[in-house]
Amino acid sequence: MTSASYAILFFGALAGGFVSGLAGFGTALMALGIWLYVLPPTLAVPLVLVCSVIAQVSTLPSIWKSIDFRLVWPFVICGLAGVPIGILLIARADPEVFKLTIGVFLLVFPTLLFLQRKPMSIAFGGKWADGAIGFAGGILGGLAGLSGPLPILWASVRGWGKQQRRGVFQIFNFTILAAALLVQIGSGLVKPELIWLVACAFPGTLLGAWLGARLYHALSDRNFSDVVLVLLFLSGVALVWNGLAPRWSTPSQNWLSRSSDRFETNALRRGFPGRRRETLAEFAT
Repeated sequence: MTSASYAILFFGALAGGFVSGLAGFGTALMALGIWLYVLPPTLAVPLVLVCSVIAQVSTLPSIWKSIDFRLVWPFVICGLAGVPIGILLIARADPEVFKLTIGVFLLVFPTLLFLQRKPMSIAFGGKWADGAIGFAGGILGGLAGLSGPLPILWASVRGWGKQQRRGVFQIFNFTILAAALLVQIGSGLVKPELIWLVACAFPGTLLGAWLGARLYHALSDRNFSDVVLVLLFLSGVALVWNGLAPRWSTPSQNWLSRSSDRFETNALRRGFPGRRRETLAEFAT
């Protein structure tokens, strides 16, 4: 890697750490697109997982006392139960249709919540509803690394304060990310080269997370809500773009894409790790 590549690596870590420190999620949203300019997905995605966990752990002490675990545990327990189901669905889901569906959802609902200036407070279902949302988030996390959007949107309409929502975001995402990282390691997808890359990205991740956490504590409840909704909207833009891009490619590119998808599906059915398993946490963070 050149000096410019290391600079890009550090900048991606700084940006990803900052967003994670600010909102409790979103490392991949900022860092992955930057790192893919200098790293292959086989290294960039595990690096996102590791740096996400680092950012989450580094900011936990500053919010630990404000976390209400009575709110968090239904999301976490049910979310972990949903992850294996999502993994089983990988070989059966159409990736383009899935990305477009979730992407449009993330474009519409955050926009509506942003325009709804009056705070919402939905008490429907209690902890059973929270657990159902966590379970659905776990399925989406296992299927495509999209564990975060549903719990984050749900927390936004529950009428909870900034600290309560941040506690749910951070503990839920930390748990799912740690599980995803273990899946990566168990599948043999974590390469030795990752150790050096983590060492290079570690300072930027910590610095970014520290700066983001300082800004988080300065935000009002409303400002924090706006930041979260904007990040979700940007996630929707990225998903819609990724879902539509194959449809705009040339016929030869479409043929190559379909051939690659068939190969990966067959590999997954035979128990071999394909590229789609490498993207387990691409948008969850």
